[in-house]
Amino acid sequence: MSFIVREAEESDLDNLYALAKQFTLLNLPDDKSVLREKIERSINSFSGTLKKEECEYLFILEDLENENLVGTSLIMAKHGTPNSPHNFFKIEKRNRFSEDLGVGFIHQVLKFHADTDGPTEIGGLLIDYHYRRRPEKLGRLISLSRFVFMGMYPERFEERVLCELTPPLDNDGRSDFWEALGRRFTGLPYQEADMLSQNHKEFISSLFPEEDIYLTLLESKARLVVGRVGTKTKPAQHLLEKIGFKYTHEVDPFDGGPHYACLLKEISVVSKGKWAKVETKGKPSFDDQALIGCTINGQFRAAASSINVKDGKIMLPESLRKTLGVEEGMEVFYSLID
Repeated sequence: MSFIVREAEESDLDNLYALAKQFTLLNLPDDKSVLREKIERSINSFSGTLKKEECEYLFILEDLENENLVGTSLIMAKHGTPNSPHNFFKIEKRNRFSEDLGVGFIHQVLKFHADTDGPTEIGGLLIDYHYRRRPEKLGRLISLSRFVFMGMYPERFEERVLCELTPPLDNDGRSDFWEALGRRFTGLPYQEADMLSQNHKEFISSLFPEEDIYLTLLESKARLVVGRVGTKTKPAQHLLEKIGFKYTHEVDPFDGGPHYACLLKEISVVSKGKWAKVETKGKPSFDDQALIGCTINGQFRAAASSINVKDGKIMLPESLRKTLGVEEGMEVFYSLID
């Protein structure tokens, strides 16, 4: 069975909708009208007809044998503009000491920030339940292929790349952090507020306090989820850490989920990435494993494969060359992986 990562197409709508129904992601909801708009925006983003702050790239993982869409991932080229700020809480420390009592405390506080010149953000990572835990490591493929594209076209993105990870939620998908904090300042339930914030952010900066919020004043179950990663999101966290992402001590203002970030040039897939011309003659050993990216007829394609590189030339298995549509002398981007 072979798998390929590619750009989203208009014909993907029904399969994308079926996949989205398995999950509850706000940036890929099970709403055909929203998904149709996402696909159209992605097509225009890949074609280069939108401004950076408008670009949202939607990647599709396809099972070529069964002609089935089995995964997705996203890049939002710029998250945080004057019209739509990137809002977050920074976790800071405050030292308090009483000379009368001879007692001191170090408190953690939340400080609200609104970034109007924000980073690139990744998200939208989905894998069909039936395709999880396969030996092809499909979650890694669809996630890392985004960075292959970034390595190929770094000028399309910001210097810093951010990922907002999902924290622990209760069985009904509600956030203890939101119930203890956000709801008290907005009067909105968690899901409604989070959905509203996708397109309307004014209420966040208008209603959230600018002053320090001492975590000691929150209920214990709310404090416990601040900066923590939910169980189902742990694999994504470990993958990001492996390629260079680190916890920023910043959290989502809605659910307290942690933010991880890395400079684009320091993401290992990007920093180790190289261009090479395809060679078809010879008897390669195919000793190395790599992520491969290319643009064929204006369309981005990526895959994972064994390769052989020598003297600036790259040799790929014949089956992969046919799948990607690359020929002798074409340039491809590759990044070695463990």
